[in-house]
Amino acid sequence: MRIGILGGGQLGRMLALAGYPLGLSFRFLDPSPEACAGQVGELVVGGFLEEEALARFAEGLDLVTHEFENVPVEAVRFLAGRLPIYPPPQALAVAQDRLREKAFMQSLGVPTPPFHPVEGPLDLEEGLRRVGLPALLKTRRGGYDGKGQALVRTEEEARETLKALGGQGLLLEGYVAFDREVALLSVRGQGGEVVFYPLVENRHQGGILRLSLAPAPGVSEALQRKAEDYARRALMALDYTGVLALEFFQVGEELLFNEMAPRVHNSGHWTIEGAETSQFENHLRALLGLPLGSTAPRGRSAMVNLIGVKPNVAQVLALSGAHLHWYGKEVRPGRKVGHITLRRDTWEGLAQDLSHLLALAQAAEPV
Repeated sequence: MRIGILGGGQLGRMLALAGYPLGLSFRFLDPSPEACAGQVGELVVGGFLEEEALARFAEGLDLVTHEFENVPVEAVRFLAGRLPIYPPPQALAVAQDRLREKAFMQSLGVPTPPFHPVEGPLDLEEGLRRVGLPALLKTRRGGYDGKGQALVRTEEEARETLKALGGQGLLLEGYVAFDREVALLSVRGQGGEVVFYPLVENRHQGGILRLSLAPAPGVSEALQRKAEDYARRALMALDYTGVLALEFFQVGEELLFNEMAPRVHNSGHWTIEGAETSQFENHLRALLGLPLGSTAPRGRSAMVNLIGVKPNVAQVLALSGAHLHWYGKEVRPGRKVGHITLRRDTWEGLAQDLSHLLALAQAAEPV
């Protein structure tokens, strides 16, 4: 069976690596001839809105999925008229618009921070009255890894940021003094069966995920069940198939929805070594109508992203229980080029080596 993947980044690469043991083959569509997934599968170079490229990509495929949420919905709908595509186009349409995303989750009874759409100065003034300060002013579309948003503490900062972000197509969102950020990965199969991974604690720096701890330490059973209930509502409403990631702000025993990603997700990379079945394999199982695999953790894991640095491979592999994943991408400042996962049987054992792991992820060798 041949699976098409829209996007040729590291997530597509890891999907293919998980699928080859299952006897699957892969083709990627990406505008860049340097897309790193092309190192592990067939790469069609072309724009997502080029019908000729889409037709070449689709020829001979059995089904299609995507590896990032900013694939144009028009491209997904074009392909949906020719072959099965998962997750469904409506999931992309919701996730690509921060306002629509928040309103969708609120409609399901999932709590969110206060928010207000902004299409100009008058909307901003009304939003500041309703949301208050400090607040986050965000673009509704296109932002990721902290891009397209800014924290504003005063009305003057808000007005300046409004201009800097283009003056319209924005969302003002109340700032949440959260305890920590957590994420839940869920998987829904074609037959409607659903499995959940344990909540993961995520730590960001400069808007980019730096570290995930899995399962998140100190999570009560009630909090896990609450996150699963919220995810199940979204899966059902979207008639979803595949992996869906939901990110939350944790405030005490409450969860406020932050963002969703209709795809495999960075906060699930730990599952490759740290769970009975990785998120990548389970995504493929879901698309193919195969039984979903166990999401049980294998001990305790820490995943650290490699941001703009290539570590000393020998030093990483000298750390017992560490696994290096290098994406085959050119190293540039601020770019995710790989990750390291460290697994231990207990939190105590993991904590002893966590500072060493973080140091390895920050020490670059010449490239």
